[in-house]
Amino acid sequence: MRKFLEANITHNTKKMSKYEWLKERGKGIGGSDASSVVGLNPYKSSVSVYLEKLSYIKNNINNTDDKTINSILNKNTQHIEDTIYTNYKIELGNKLKDFVAKEFALKTNKKVRNINGILKNDKYPFAIANIDRAIVGEKAFLECKVSGSYFKGEWKNGVPINYKVQCYHYMAVTGATHCYVAALIGNEDLVIHKIDRDEEIIEDIMKLEKMFWEKCVLGDNIPIPDGSDDYSKVLKNLYKESKEEEIILFEKENYLNRYDDVVGLIKELDSEKKAIEQYIQSQMKEYEIAYIGDRKISWKKQSKNILDSKRLKKEHPDLAKKYMKTTTSRVFRI
Repeated sequence: MRKFLEANITHNTKKMSKYEWLKERGKGIGGSDASSVVGLNPYKSSVSVYLEKLSYIKNNINNTDDKTINSILNKNTQHIEDTIYTNYKIELGNKLKDFVAKEFALKTNKKVRNINGILKNDKYPFAIANIDRAIVGEKAFLECKVSGSYFKGEWKNGVPINYKVQCYHYMAVTGATHCYVAALIGNEDLVIHKIDRDEEIIEDIMKLEKMFWEKCVLGDNIPIPDGSDDYSKVLKNLYKESKEEEIILFEKENYLNRYDDVVGLIKELDSEKKAIEQYIQSQMKEYEIAYIGDRKISWKKQSKNILDSKRLKKEHPDLAKKYMKTTTSRVFRI
């Protein structure tokens, strides 16, 4: 079996179909999953990863033909949509990564090569890795990123935390001593960072991943709520339908008491926030721009177009009714 550093190259990705690749991804936690699992991904929560992995296991996706897999994927697009390699955005991203890798090699005079394989390590059987490039002559790899100009600020102070976790995950699987991250930002700037191996951080990450895999995925226990928008979105999709019955939640009073405390604290802080805003406004008076130290504050007139629905209903009731849309959702109240 081929190896990259301490990792076994279990599959040749150049010879795999997208569905075969998805089968293997369903068997473990990948680098892009890692930050979500440990709660450090601002865009995706652990519950989304949980549902993705669970959908493979519950549908026996690892022992299913491609036709059935396609059917399963179509039924679960809400939770695994970002794993389907069928759109131009991902294809373009992969081509841009090739460009990033070549530019990295030119700028650093380092040689890189493509592994074209899924990497696994006996020490962490629940973890898988797909590195972008290996660095020739070093116990290291290259991670290529393509980011829009909108996210430029996230790279201002180095590699964003979710990508750092991904790199530490890959170091755990491969045994690499360091890695490089090259990011093309807004198609106009290439930034390069080096991340050194940190055993303590890696140990913490892999402990959390192991716990998540064994307790949540294999044990079929939904991860605890984390307060993220993604978690709320998943819950709304999971429990769209309701039944007109009651349930007694035993021994949950402490949650409700804490909820009341938090609501009170939010109201208090919100009032303080408004008072500070009012004080600054009273000092600015008619001026649109103010500076306090290096901080810029603006208070400008702003125009926007809004639909006068009351007038529309009064003057054109039939037209208003024609474009009326009824939506149904569950409303949560305490």
